[in-house]
Amino acid sequence: MLNIYCCNTGEYLEVEGGTTLSQIAEMVSDKLAFRPICALVNNKIEGLSYSLYAPKQVELTDDRSTFGRRVYVRSLCMLLYRALAEADKSLSLRIEHSISGGHFCRLFDSDGRTVRPSESFLATLSENMHRLVDRDLPFEHHETLTADAIEIFRNSGLHSKVELLESRDELYTTYYTLDGVADSYYGPLAPSTGFIGVFALAAYQDGFLLLPPSASTPERPAETHPQPKMYAAFKNHLDFNKIIGVRNIGQLNEAVRERRTSDLINVAEALHEKYIGEIAARIAESNDAGGARVVFLAGPSSSGKTTTCKRLAIHLYTNCKTPKMISLDDYFVNREDSPRDESGDYDYESLYALDLERLNSDLHALLEGREINLPTYSFELGRRIERERPLRLNHDDVLLIEGIHGLNPELVGRIESDRLFKVYVSALTSLSIDDHNWISTTDTRLLRRIVRDHRYRHTSALETIRRWPGVRRGEEKWIFPFQENADATFNSSLLFEPAVLKPYAEPLLQNVPHNVRQYAEAYRLLKFLSYFSTIPVDQIPTTSLLREFLGGSSFHY
Repeated sequence: MLNIYCCNTGEYLEVEGGTTLSQIAEMVSDKLAFRPICALVNNKIEGLSYSLYAPKQVELTDDRSTFGRRVYVRSLCMLLYRALAEADKSLSLRIEHSISGGHFCRLFDSDGRTVRPSESFLATLSENMHRLVDRDLPFEHHETLTADAIEIFRNSGLHSKVELLESRDELYTTYYTLDGVADSYYGPLAPSTGFIGVFALAAYQDGFLLLPPSASTPERPAETHPQPKMYAAFKNHLDFNKIIGVRNIGQLNEAVRERRTSDLINVAEALHEKYIGEIAARIAESNDAGGARVVFLAGPSSSGKTTTCKRLAIHLYTNCKTPKMISLDDYFVNREDSPRDESGDYDYESLYALDLERLNSDLHALLEGREINLPTYSFELGRRIERERPLRLNHDDVLLIEGIHGLNPELVGRIESDRLFKVYVSALTSLSIDDHNWISTTDTRLLRRIVRDHRYRHTSALETIRRWPGVRRGEEKWIFPFQENADATFNSSLLFEPAVLKPYAEPLLQNVPHNVRQYAEAYRLLKFLSYFSTIPVDQIPTTSLLREFLGGSSFHY
């Protein structure tokens, strides 16, 4: 017999070896106010089919938790894949990225050409999915020799999964079956289709959106909201990946084996340079016409705003403009005057942590040709300190301002909009794990931040992961709603970057203790990084945006 400690009830349960988490859930169901979809076992996420053979700590969780929502979305993706096999076996599915409240999907024919789904076809797909939900079919978990899994996926036409498995040295592979269809996912699935009742499909661009439950009202599917600029930024990089023949991790790993990464890195860096150059040319053209005197660069944490700002400045010089750079951070109000969040802590992510009156007054003066004295904020003292920092804008000067709130219309409401140019910077990852598993842009930024925080701020991975939910809440409130306000969008992702970050991030993640909840996130990120073959950092140029996080940049920060 085993003693299993259930965190939900605060008691030990005596069970036989081999008892599943589903059986544990049944044993305590009368004490739960929710229906579990997965569980944390010793702070590691597991599906409810997981069997217990040793004493464990178990915390059951529902689909409203961060862990449970991921399980729900993965299961929803397999539900869609099974429904497509019933609707039209000649079509293949690619789930590419998150956008507009859902997950963007495209269909392809046997020749690899995109097939735009009709409304009636999407209705058929949705009906098939609902029928599968009504049947409450199990997502059956399997573990087999990798060689056998490769044959299963090859026979199913899932070539991106074959590429990934063939690029790794794993002896065994986990996969799932649903109603006779096999697939694999980056993490556990729900026990059965009956858990996946809320979703919708909506036509979008040349594909469609798979809409999970709304985060705020989970009894209804998420609502769509147009994001044409974000879509264009994703599409540009996806088209680039297709041209160079690296759309997924398996193909990237193959390039590492064949020693083709130098060319990939050089071309990807040149693409960054091209896009930044195009943005600089637009700013210069607008400036010549009397606009674009002030350029805001905004974006979420670890998106590479600082390096983008410095590279943009160089390109402005080549357009015969003189850039002058300041940071919104210097306009923070004194710490005791900062707003507080729901927990009572100072909310430095809030727009109102900035002295908006001083900012607008200074910008107005600069645009009138007057000289100002820039404020200086001391994070160590938590207050503004005054020192001599005179600034004036001359005829060909362009003021670059970096900060997370640059797209918010409330930031500089007193300044004429035609004098402003707004650039949104974010790491919109276009590389996929495989055709049914995309790489979260949030994960890319979190890995960047873990490495940077350790290197420059002496902060552990545990502390960075602990703070991350608060950072994300701030982004959802203060940054993401204003993405489409940008005049230009710069995708700062580099398709090879997880392979470069891997040897830096892995030891930091391995140091996260097992006895804290953050271990679940550390374990998940370690598993993700394990899919990549390492690319040595010495292949990365000193001007690369990635150097902002790794060190060795030719820019001064």
